[in-house]
Amino acid sequence: MTAPGKARLSASERRAAIIAAALRSFAAGSYSGATTAEIARTAGISEPILYRHFGCKRDLYFACLDEAWSHLRATVEEIVEAEENPAEWPLAVAKAVRRLRDRRLLPMHIWIQALSEAGDDPAVRKFLRSHLRDAHAYFAELLRRAQEAGGLALDRDPSAEAWIGLGVGLLRSVQDRLGGLLGDEDFAAIAASRRRWLTGPA
Repeated sequence: MTAPGKARLSASERRAAIIAAALRSFAAGSYSGATTAEIARTAGISEPILYRHFGCKRDLYFACLDEAWSHLRATVEEIVEAEENPAEWPLAVAKAVRRLRDRRLLPMHIWIQALSEAGDDPAVRKFLRSHLRDAHAYFAELLRRAQEAGGLALDRDPSAEAWIGLGVGLLRSVQDRLGGLLGDEDFAAIAASRRRWLTGPA
């Protein structure tokens, strides 16, 4: 029953609220540690309602991966559209990561988690492999766009550079999980080195 004065959520709004709650739960802990009962409580619903939207916890996990990736990609595009200098576009991903990091919306955090699940679950392994390929393809295309606009040295390989950038993002997630490995100054130095390499003379 809906509380007086509180509008009932549509099915799509309810689904989004469940994903938001699950993202917080997964990001704060782990796939195996988060329970659908806990996620349902966080979303303010019962567990049976959660299962009306997602057949199992794994389906919800996959939806969270898609949502986190969509947030990152949309944020990157916002940064690129606001930046006239194409030499800055290759660093849009790093800027988006910094913007979303405190909101725990980074797909890299969940990719790291999913790696531990992938060994035991072929479905997770298949989904994660596809997800990482999609991310690489997007990053490579962003670098090609920068290259065509004169912001990336012509002899740089966008595909190879996209894999390197993806690796740096995963390293950031390892640091966020472990702590004490690298500091913000280390990542600033990495970004500066990457900028010099990507935009330097061919």
